[in-house]
Amino acid sequence: MDDDWETMADHDDDAVQQRDPARDVVARVLARAGTALQSGGAEGHELDGEQLDREERSALRRVAGLSTELEDMSEVEYRKLRLERVVLIGLWSGPQAELAEVSMRELAALAETAGSIVLDAVLQRRATPDPATFLGSGKAAELAELVAEVGADTVVADSELSPSQRRALEDVVKVKVIDRTALILDIFAQHAKSREGKAQVELAQLEYLLPRLRGWGESMSRQAGGRVAGGAGIGSRGPGETKIELDRRRIRTRMARLRRQIAAMAPSRETKRASRHRAQIPAVAIAGYTNAGKSSLLNRLTGAGVLVENALFATLDPTVRRAETPDGRIYTLADTVGFVRSLPHELVEAFRSTLEEVADADLILHVVDAAHPDPEGQVKAVRDVLADIPGTDDIPEIVVLNKADLADAGTVAALRTRYPGAVAVSARTGEGVEELRERIAELLPRPSVRVDVLVPYSRGDLVSRAHATGEVLTEEHTGDGTRLTALVDPVLAADLTAAASA
Repeated sequence: MDDDWETMADHDDDAVQQRDPARDVVARVLARAGTALQSGGAEGHELDGEQLDREERSALRRVAGLSTELEDMSEVEYRKLRLERVVLIGLWSGPQAELAEVSMRELAALAETAGSIVLDAVLQRRATPDPATFLGSGKAAELAELVAEVGADTVVADSELSPSQRRALEDVVKVKVIDRTALILDIFAQHAKSREGKAQVELAQLEYLLPRLRGWGESMSRQAGGRVAGGAGIGSRGPGETKIELDRRRIRTRMARLRRQIAAMAPSRETKRASRHRAQIPAVAIAGYTNAGKSSLLNRLTGAGVLVENALFATLDPTVRRAETPDGRIYTLADTVGFVRSLPHELVEAFRSTLEEVADADLILHVVDAAHPDPEGQVKAVRDVLADIPGTDDIPEIVVLNKADLADAGTVAALRTRYPGAVAVSARTGEGVEELRERIAELLPRPSVRVDVLVPYSRGDLVSRAHATGEVLTEEHTGDGTRLTALVDPVLAADLTAAASA
């Protein structure tokens, strides 16, 4: 009889699991199994250098135990975030739970990158978010019980919440509620190092904050009114500003100042870019999803030693390094900020100057994490952002399937079929890197002007430029100078011809 009861209980459990597959999704998200972030490790290769920045960044992680009890704040709220003990919430609207699981995994990784501990998650199946509390009222009450039970400080929503949704959900759960956008902005604020990067992040934060200013009662409405209460009345009426209007005006003034500062920083970057253009040095930009391994690939190709960390948005400030093709031509390689699904519009606008490195490139290396559960979704997210950057449509692209040593061989083969010309590499082991170098050499613009000149020995710099940026066909040293036959760019061709005829 006991066996019958156990069998019936097992059947009941199976039926519950079938009715509520979200439970399985949450369990896998909390286990953090099957993701490159979980299995890839943080170790790099010898080209990564000492990685001193990683120790400094780890020291800035949040301190366990700091609380985010709900409080009345009218200043920049995300600066007071202490994402320590969090519960994730999300919606599942499609026929399958895979996309919701991938998105929730990414949210968990974002929360961990910000320095928090993910305690639990709630996933609700519904077609559209509840206009009041994002989750339905019953699920919101269930969330409040869960938050109290696990002792969470913060609830993080896998979507962008409206101000009213956030306030209503906070009233239910009694702890701080933030959305995906605020979480990404918080990570950016932690990782920005350069003056321009910090200014861009602050601009994005203010863009996010402006429509979300909130307040309570009298403190946000200090205009003189038509009532005698409080000493206001005849003689005190007229135009004025409420507290919230004053805050908005100050934020807009600060945003204008930041835009001017970012614009003032642009000439130095443009000067460096112009000098590369004058020298006709081809430019390659590394773009891709966050944590796809872009910085590791830069280190592998150039030995740059830039920061490599197994975290999302480890790189914010662009890094440009010199590289060389197998046939000896020089080009520049630029590492750029990573992209993510539903990248906040404020960040795209604020980092537009940084993304110009991609728009000015002669070739884009689109790095994809082949070990990710949804690599095709990564490709789509990156291409959606690139489509918003003018001038990127006609730039040749190489899809680089990174982390091939961690990915399933069948998945890599399917991706190579899906994206013809893709190259499978492992920046960690060096697998496929030589093939990638050859592909870069094939697609970089080649010099087209043929010259046959006698260059005086006093202009050895021109001969050096021909070797660096052109293709030297023959070179002969004579008593009068260097006899050079080469394919070069038009600017160098004119300089060589002028030097030969001088």
